[in-house]
Amino acid sequence: MSRTELQSLGEFALIKRLSQGAVLRQPGTHKGIGDDAAVLSAPAQEQWLVSTDMLLEGVHFDLSYVPLKHLGYKAVVVNLSDIAAMNGIPRQIMLSLAASNRFSVESLEELYRGVYLACENYEVDLVGGDTTTSKSGLILSLSAIGTALTSHIAYRHGAKPKDILCVTGDLGAAYLGLQVLEREKQVFLANPAMQPDLEAYEYLVQRQLKPEARTDIIHEFREMGLVPSSMIDISDGLASEILHLCEQSKLGAFVFEDKLPIDKSTYETAIELSLDPSTCALNGGEDYELLFTISQKDYEKIKLHPQISTIGYMVAPEEGVWLKTRGGQEVPIQAQGWKHF
Repeated sequence: MSRTELQSLGEFALIKRLSQGAVLRQPGTHKGIGDDAAVLSAPAQEQWLVSTDMLLEGVHFDLSYVPLKHLGYKAVVVNLSDIAAMNGIPRQIMLSLAASNRFSVESLEELYRGVYLACENYEVDLVGGDTTTSKSGLILSLSAIGTALTSHIAYRHGAKPKDILCVTGDLGAAYLGLQVLEREKQVFLANPAMQPDLEAYEYLVQRQLKPEARTDIIHEFREMGLVPSSMIDISDGLASEILHLCEQSKLGAFVFEDKLPIDKSTYETAIELSLDPSTCALNGGEDYELLFTISQKDYEKIKLHPQISTIGYMVAPEEGVWLKTRGGQEVPIQAQGWKHF
């Protein structure tokens, strides 16, 4: 493949080239890329939800095993997950990036292929951003814009005592996928002739490299007539997010180890790597599932849902935040997942 240097195009030509794949799908997008600002409108009686995230090479991703297309897709998804965590529907995104001269125009186009694939899958519009140079590696900054009815917005502070604690999907897979990728990287560094063998870990690697935001659940909530009393997405680890809900809602919680949803491949790989599966589920992070609470009267709406597990309940703050193990012991839940500083 030929290589086109970034400086050979210049900023405006690069933006024009990278934005060629932008397709506007949202009726509320009146002007996207191409002017000084995007022009947007929210559906009637809905409020804006806005979230932003940064992803830095060497901190949040390792390009030795993260394909650029996957990185572009994941960068969008982790931002849309924040909108879903507020019980909102994502509408638009903005993407800014800084890249060093290590990167060619073609490599950035590959990154944007992943961005546009995510935009297509989630029916969101890329409506702007910025590009600049970096003296080190690749830096991505994304903002996600969504909407929700005022009465439907789910905050972290809304849980009540006796509310049921629920989680979507399964937990710990993304963390185990990262461990597998890191292990294969070390094998390759020790012997470049060795090729990575990831076939047995396909699900775990997919959960790490190409996660999905649970916007599907948000649409289902609307169909059920269900508004969670509180909600957060699981980016830093289940234990950390439980503590966030408890702190914001000024409550405690009891969580049952045997109720944690753990996929079979996650369990088996944790054992293979001499890790405790429950610890991976509690502290792994990057699952981008939804942790939420519902009142007991809403239990009938979700009890048979194949993608929702009930894992505990909220209690008075003086009772603390505890995990009841399979052996019947009660141990305090502590945040041991991702630390930003």
